[in-house]
Amino acid sequence: MASYILNTEEQQKNMLAALGMDSIADLFADIPEPVRLSRDLDLPPALSEMELTTYMRELAGKNANLDDYTCFLGAGAYDHFIPSAVGNLIARQEFYTAYTPYQPEISQGTLQAVFEFQSMICELTGMDIANASMYDGATALAEAVSMACQQTKRNEVLVANTVNPESREVIKTYAKFKGITVKEIGYTNGSLDMSSLAAECSDQTAAVIVQNPNFFGIIEDVGMAAELAHKQKALLIASVDPISLALLKSPGELNADIVVGDGQCLGNPISFGGPGLGFMATSKKLMRKLPGRIVGETTDHQGKRAFVLTLQTREQHIRRDKATSNICSNQALNALAASIYMTMLGKQGLKEVATLCLNKAHYLHDQLLQSGKFKPLFTAPFFKEFVVTSAVDTATLNNQLLAERIIGGYAIEQLYPELPNGWLLAVTEKRSRAEIDNLVKKAVSNCD
Repeated sequence: MASYILNTEEQQKNMLAALGMDSIADLFADIPEPVRLSRDLDLPPALSEMELTTYMRELAGKNANLDDYTCFLGAGAYDHFIPSAVGNLIARQEFYTAYTPYQPEISQGTLQAVFEFQSMICELTGMDIANASMYDGATALAEAVSMACQQTKRNEVLVANTVNPESREVIKTYAKFKGITVKEIGYTNGSLDMSSLAAECSDQTAAVIVQNPNFFGIIEDVGMAAELAHKQKALLIASVDPISLALLKSPGELNADIVVGDGQCLGNPISFGGPGLGFMATSKKLMRKLPGRIVGETTDHQGKRAFVLTLQTREQHIRRDKATSNICSNQALNALAASIYMTMLGKQGLKEVATLCLNKAHYLHDQLLQSGKFKPLFTAPFFKEFVVTSAVDTATLNNQLLAERIIGGYAIEQLYPELPNGWLLAVTEKRSRAEIDNLVKKAVSNCD
């Protein structure tokens, strides 16, 4: 496919004639004159293809990329290894060109891909039903809040302060225009304060929201939170790291009602922040409140395995006032990447990835503490992220490490001012022992 297409003056005239117009300006007649740009764009002179390619390479070379830098930054986006087959398969033309199946049953390949994704999400989360994905983990969580309020006919939600701060902001944005009251519950030793939750949870509460592992990387007591929520007939919404579920009990086993998360870690690159992949799963009881699409399996008139769009409760398909959600894209290509990744690894492979993350994170944690320059901020169990503190300003430490081609941890005092010099580090299976030891060496030397 050509990367650049030029319409000749003759072709432009033909297109305008077909539209009954005399000039390109006529295309913009509905735009008021005062808001139109009355000059040419301030662009440099045109370059030849060779010159432009050289310029763009020089420009791109100014970016710090994960091929040249060692990354210990997490806080919601993670540098996991992606098998080359994932990129090769999703680059096939039939996947790149496929979009929303408005005549779904003739798009059997698209439907099967969605069905397999949903099935794997259900198996990971221990839930009955999963949809065809949301924009990202944050919007999936906000949609879960709306879903819980619709189900319970209540308009108050309690969200743990240990939930990713960006996700909490998205929840508040949704809540503002839906008349939902959002209350935050504090933390003790880095995890949800259960006594505060018990005190705040009432017959007005629609849902309790927890993240596991939470923003600090700590493993939350989801079962206890679910028990406290259910005592008040509220729902428990769990936001989870899907890779952690290879080791931890599934949210379904812990009595969660709605499970959401971001699937970026499942075969999707960080890509400067997007696109993401939100997944969402629930019980059969809440199935008809679930936003998005659900693909089901059946047989055709010849008795062969076939797939159908079973439920589609978004505004594209039903009356807008009856829609459960206005999200109109299911991130199908990203969901396909996640499906291929999970299929290639299988149960054992995913468990090995989770185990490597766990062990390597604890190794880095122990090495930093043994140096005497860092102290733990919390002592609760963690998965692949943890928070330490030192006498050095975190921003200064990160800048010093960046000069050594190391992307350091997240400075959590930006969002938790009560935790000065808190350094949130993430360790995935990609990090080698040599890279971890190098981080410790450089970080310790910069603390002297």
